[in-house]
Amino acid sequence: MSVKPDGPAIRRIRRAQMMSLRSLQALTGLNRGYLSRIERGLIHESADQRVRTIANALQVKPAAITQEEKT
Repeated sequence: MSVKPDGPAIRRIRRAQMMSLRSLQALTGLNRGYLSRIERGLIHESADQRVRTIANALQVKPAAITQEEKT
């Protein structure tokens, strides 16, 4: 299953926690380039588990860093 990550929200939360992209990489095990592309909005869909991993590292609910489908 894939979800739409909200890159700017991820960046805002990460920066508010004074966390570097390298630190987020270390916490999630995800590639730093991949995380950067998500934050810049270049990745429009991501695996649900990856988004959950990012949310856990940021200590927020997945809904805080995903976009709702607008119909």
